[in-house]
Amino acid sequence: MNTSTKWPLERVLFAMAGSVTLISALLSALVSPWFLILTAFVGINQWMYVAVRSCPASVVLKKFGVAPQCKW
Repeated sequence: MNTSTKWPLERVLFAMAGSVTLISALLSALVSPWFLILTAFVGINQWMYVAVRSCPASVVLKKFGVAPQCKW
């Protein structure tokens, strides 16, 4: 795969957060409102990434070779 066609870390994180949030909303509507805790977890991790430039998902993705677009 060409380097220019790979998604940067920020885009992958955004896609993962959106997917987990949608799944959580669906599960809370169909199964139990307790699944909204998962939505809160996603929000906390997004703020963690903003505040300290790292979150658990970004650490794992970097180990798999996903490079960040923003060079801080």
